[in-house]
Amino acid sequence: MNSEIKTISIKDKNYPKLLKEIRGAPEILYYRGKLNSDEPCFAIVGTRLCSAYGKQIAWEIAQDLAEAGLTIVSGFASGIDTICHQAVVEKGKRTIAVLGTGLDEKSIYPQSNLKLAQKILETNGCLVSEYPPGTSGALFTFPQRNRIISGLSAGVLVIEAKQKSGALITANWAKQQKRKIFAVPGQIHSLNSKGCHYLIKQGAKLTENAQDILKELELNQGLLKLGLVKPDFTELKGDNKEENLILDALKQEPLNVDKIIEKTKLSASVIAGALAILEIKDKIRNLGENIYAISRG
Repeated sequence: MNSEIKTISIKDKNYPKLLKEIRGAPEILYYRGKLNSDEPCFAIVGTRLCSAYGKQIAWEIAQDLAEAGLTIVSGFASGIDTICHQAVVEKGKRTIAVLGTGLDEKSIYPQSNLKLAQKILETNGCLVSEYPPGTSGALFTFPQRNRIISGLSAGVLVIEAKQKSGALITANWAKQQKRKIFAVPGQIHSLNSKGCHYLIKQGAKLTENAQDILKELELNQGLLKLGLVKPDFTELKGDNKEENLILDALKQEPLNVDKIIEKTKLSASVIAGALAILEIKDKIRNLGENIYAISRG
């Protein structure tokens, strides 16, 4: 990464205004990239061990909110956080990653996200930490980091979280900071739904899409940019029988390759070729770990 590590004091006029308001705001912030004092930020967080459903929702909402003009803030962790950052940089939009480690390459965690960190900087984004270079992650650094995620943001969306998780710690910080809290519902028997359903019962806004968030935050300009019509995939067609079988299977939900083979009854070699072609045509996308979903353009 070619961006130098800079510092900013809470007394500096360019220190983020929303963060400055919270109790226990960091006296010094370390950052790489561009840090703005006043910009519309929104946080999205969730479990590291997310499902295909969680990946798809995170990808869609992060991209839609970024398109609507919000800077997406997350915690750079594996799972939902990483998906959100990736979704935003794919669109060339701005995202802020708040780390629980130093910002030097050796300290950044997880190391598997070093390329993502570079992409964040290349798309005018920012890496932020309250910890000096050389600081490794510890049990206390990540929960403490979460107060910055919510502190920078007008609201926090939780996508998949167990009853006891880092995402719920962020939501608790958000509550203390008087930020709006949003949560995506899931299957009632899934452990990853327990945290979100708990938040909804406590008054969090049940969220199905970016429009729910923009309306709650009264960001009418964002709604205009985004449009209110959800894409209709019923007319999405392939160029042959095999492509259509795959697209029909994915219109219901994202699936991994094995499930696609099971549902379409096509051979693995045919599936592999058709998936590659559909990706090139931008009709589907790989969410990672060979899980595919319909592309929303």
